[in-house]
Amino acid sequence: MSSPKTEFGRHSLGIGLYLTGVFWFAVNDALGKWLVAHYGVGEMLFIRSIGGVAMLVPIALYLGVTLRLRGDGRLQILRILAQAGDSFCFYYSTRYLPLADVMTFYMAAPIIVTAISAVALHERVGVYRWSAVIVGFVGVVIALSPGGSAFHPAALVALVGSTAFAIALTTTRKLRDNNPFTLVTWQYIGSGLIGAALSPLEWATPGPIDFGLLLLLGIVSAGCFLLITKALALAQASLLAPFQYSAILWAAIFGWMFWHDIPTPRIIIGNAILIASGLFVFYRERRLAISVSDRVEPIP
Repeated sequence: MSSPKTEFGRHSLGIGLYLTGVFWFAVNDALGKWLVAHYGVGEMLFIRSIGGVAMLVPIALYLGVTLRLRGDGRLQILRILAQAGDSFCFYYSTRYLPLADVMTFYMAAPIIVTAISAVALHERVGVYRWSAVIVGFVGVVIALSPGGSAFHPAALVALVGSTAFAIALTTTRKLRDNNPFTLVTWQYIGSGLIGAALSPLEWATPGPIDFGLLLLLGIVSAGCFLLITKALALAQASLLAPFQYSAILWAAIFGWMFWHDIPTPRIIIGNAILIASGLFVFYRERRLAISVSDRVEPIP
């Protein structure tokens, strides 16, 4: 049995790695938003995946990790499609919306995970967590502002992406017998194939620098995944998951720095409600010794 001091050290290191991973994902997202203004989303997924696979496969082979998937093949396909849909919707919506707005809709993912777990996985969800889901939905409606002058159809795309992200989290829990390296490598391979199929619809040949930056999208995100995975090996998902909300802070800062975007009152209010609802869900999960996801994956 580890001492409280040792446990505190492990948890502190886990939190530090998790926050580092979230920060670099935010940097990666800002880079993606800049690139999507010049290149098609399918093209970005295709080249990004080349970078991710080029980093992950050699490391997996060095560590002796098998790339053979285990478990229900239909769930594996659903997870890959959900991850690809998540990334596609994220990049597409950032083309038209401020980064902080898109991240706000992705803050709904923990709420959606709870709803999916109850309906699809038949997990017991009590009145408190259902109440959090309903309150979180109110936050989404406020942020979405349907029918308002500030409404943009890309907000619906971001919400679809958040739902795809939640589905990916849920299927990851069902497929947790697979090594994380295996799951994420096939995730990149699947996204790359889908991106390759969509690339001809909106292809713009990148120069050497932009091609390197597109590859960097995959390399950095794969590196962040490794940071998140190591963090989850040091501390429970229920302890780390709330720190994912730091992503909205970085999104707001980068949006203001590079695009002079200032979050509107509806986004601030909606985001506050979503974060409060999500934190309540995590609190209930922790009290019940159940984690929202056995492997909490970062926002694309």
